[in-house]
Amino acid sequence: MPPFAVAADFKHANQIKVGVMLVNLGTPDDTSVAAVRRYLNEFLSDPRVVEFPRLPWWLVMQLFILRFRPRKVAHAYTSVWQEEGSPLLVYSKAQATALQEELDVYFPQRFIVALAMRYGKPAIHDVMDGFRQQHCRHLLIIPMFPQYSATTTASVFDEVTRILKSWRLLPQLHMLMNYHDRPSYIDALAMSIEAGWQKNGRGQQLLMSFHGLPQRYHRAGDPYYCECMKTARLLADRLGLKDAAWQAVFQSRFGREPWLQPYLNETISMLPASGVHSVDVVCPGFAADCLETLEEVAEHNRDLFMNAGGEKFQYIPALNAQSGHIKMLVDIVENETRNWMAELERYNDPEQMDKRQRRAVEPGAEE
Repeated sequence: MPPFAVAADFKHANQIKVGVMLVNLGTPDDTSVAAVRRYLNEFLSDPRVVEFPRLPWWLVMQLFILRFRPRKVAHAYTSVWQEEGSPLLVYSKAQATALQEELDVYFPQRFIVALAMRYGKPAIHDVMDGFRQQHCRHLLIIPMFPQYSATTTASVFDEVTRILKSWRLLPQLHMLMNYHDRPSYIDALAMSIEAGWQKNGRGQQLLMSFHGLPQRYHRAGDPYYCECMKTARLLADRLGLKDAAWQAVFQSRFGREPWLQPYLNETISMLPASGVHSVDVVCPGFAADCLETLEEVAEHNRDLFMNAGGEKFQYIPALNAQSGHIKMLVDIVENETRNWMAELERYNDPEQMDKRQRRAVEPGAEE
């Protein structure tokens, strides 16, 4: 077996393409406790996710978290699981399919789009191996996290570069760091919210809920909080909202240490007492609906609001495979790969391919 991986049918005359990998967080294979435990073990073992001394954290995981939490999480998944699988996987596949179809219209035979998950399946390793076998000499990695964080985007980078250590022929590589303030992203969010208002009416206040992080990550220099707040400000401006008509909040707190605030669950529980009896909630940091949006927000936090005296709660879905979202992704791919296009056209020119093969064979290569 060769020490470094190569394409099984490598030839000097092969056409090359651009691999586009959409990467989201991940999901268990099913709703069983065992599957959820495997997923949580991989996720929580990542030092990018939990910055804590490894041995003590491993003991906490094995003795406490992985003994009790998987059953609770598995139960939560059962309330949102779809016939085709987890919502995150279903919607993410739809995104990849729609993006491939759009790129094929504008750039035929140039891009190969694939979905990967940082944890679970489809694994980044398997997707990148597929790119290599399909002769993708250029790779664009799009972490589907609009706001950069070391816990998400940087972890994807870690895994991609770890895998490339075993490749003989390295691709030209570009990874998108964020897209929290791209006009096409803000426009897609605004159009989705406006469509929700047109269909179901508009609440007294719009809550923009982002996934939380420990405050110490922010103090250590993680820009996530700042990028979330910029997204919220830009979106509020785009919608023409006054300051009293919206709030940015943070959800999914885990553990006892302080996380980014204000917390969604505390905020939404206090709104009715302050005179806000109808609320809309959108989650701009989630590219696709998942457990955290469909169960935690649309179910659990809805109950908190209604039990506190609220009268109307509307969850506005994530962008998923909406046309505005796919248009944004097309724009990203086009902009981020523009400098590669002239090289690809030269490389894939039939005359150049023939010359390249003949020159390789002359000194003794097979093809």
